[in-house]
Amino acid sequence: MNEFLNISLERDSRTPLYMQIRNAIRDMIAEKLLPSGFRLPPERRLAAQLGVNRSTVVKAYEELAAEGLIQSHVGRGTLVNAGEVQGQAAWQSSLPMRWTHLFNRQAARVNDPLISDLLAQLTEGDTINLAAGVPAAELYPTADFARICAEMLDRKPHELLEYSAPQGLIELRTYLAGHMRERGADQGPEGILVTSGSQQGLELIARIMVEPGDTVIVEEPSYPGAMQVLRAAGARLVGVPLDARGIRIDILEQLMHRYRPKLFYTMPTFQNPSGNSMSEEDCRAVLELAYRYHVPVVEDDAYCEIYFGSSRRQSLFAMDVCGAVLYLNTFSKMMFPGLRVGWAAGPVEVIRQMTLLRQLADINTGTLPQAVLAEYCQRGLLVNHLGMIRSQYCKHRDAALQALNDFAPPGMSWNEPEGGFYIWCHLSPGVKGETLLRVCRNTGVGFVPGEAFFTDDNNGNDYIRISYSRCHPAAIRTGVERICASVRKIVKEGSGQTGIKQPAEGLAPLALL
Repeated sequence: MNEFLNISLERDSRTPLYMQIRNAIRDMIAEKLLPSGFRLPPERRLAAQLGVNRSTVVKAYEELAAEGLIQSHVGRGTLVNAGEVQGQAAWQSSLPMRWTHLFNRQAARVNDPLISDLLAQLTEGDTINLAAGVPAAELYPTADFARICAEMLDRKPHELLEYSAPQGLIELRTYLAGHMRERGADQGPEGILVTSGSQQGLELIARIMVEPGDTVIVEEPSYPGAMQVLRAAGARLVGVPLDARGIRIDILEQLMHRYRPKLFYTMPTFQNPSGNSMSEEDCRAVLELAYRYHVPVVEDDAYCEIYFGSSRRQSLFAMDVCGAVLYLNTFSKMMFPGLRVGWAAGPVEVIRQMTLLRQLADINTGTLPQAVLAEYCQRGLLVNHLGMIRSQYCKHRDAALQALNDFAPPGMSWNEPEGGFYIWCHLSPGVKGETLLRVCRNTGVGFVPGEAFFTDDNNGNDYIRISYSRCHPAAIRTGVERICASVRKIVKEGSGQTGIKQPAEGLAPLALL
């Protein structure tokens, strides 16, 4: 039987090639041009005929098989299975709607449950949560916030419950402009967009900047939420390594020269997960490379206010003299995550485009939280609150470091962060993060395995991230002691399994917590 298929592809069409192939074969089956039992060309042969990648044909065949139109048989190839399907009206089919086959390519990329799993852990009261990088609940400024909210609702109840400007309340943007000037950034309120957390700011940047297939350079390790956003936009992520001294500027230059990336995403201050900060020398080198290769830098500065020294660090944005940096920050780490207020800053033309796009998503960040937050900040309460939490989180960090010094087995090492929420631990030889997490689950402690922070899942498996922000110092010490005891157990038994049941295939590490 002739296996040749007469399929024409429109390569300029917005319809993906695999869908064009699927639709063409589906139409030929419906028109009885391909009867039941017709042998379709092997994937490689059809790919060569059409001048596409084999994976494109594989995807088309998978979709047709999911619809019951074709079936693969060992030794016989892929055959059309049209007889019963053709005779059924669509509304008579007993098959359930296959929603997953209707998702667009962007939705298909968002398949990592890491963030939702981390948030789910917060409700597990008997687990020592050294995983989630969120503030301690007992440090929330609930009394001040509640009082200001009541006062403002009493003064102007209707105004605060209306829509507000998509770019954000001018009172809050004016405060933020002054806040940034204190760190050396000459930024006016017209160049600031109030967002629903810094994650929305990155998502808006990705949507206006990144085309599918564009290369984006990220630090490695890097924040998983950022990698998810960039992948969802279709970006190809390339990691530039961090070492004990910071970012590898030499490799960053090579990558910029080779890939001409669309963006470089970085957390130069108390980086997640490493906890390290770029030196001033490296910051200037990054900016020089951005200028030379015309690559915008996205600076995520979420932890800049959680410093344990005498003064805050200067931002890349403040050092930038050519308008090459887009800046993101959030109140989630300073106050409480449910506030969902962050901001983006940059050239006015970029902020204008981001504002136009965000109107399509949620119109504006909540008017009431913006207004209450602006009043809270203008009264000087944020400054007082930041002083308090720096002192408390420093105690949390010290408890974690002391516990590591007291209990860590030979071969285990870690950084000593000067701010932020995280300690980045290198495990003893032969111990893998996911295996350790499975063992530690039985002892009631959670953390994040290192694989979650790399562009390639095969990297980082001998690291873990410990977050000291959420728990009381006594609980931190207990949790670290349990982690170290589990490392010793794995090393002693000389096996990566220790009799613990493996997770189901496809589950992210944190789905087990």
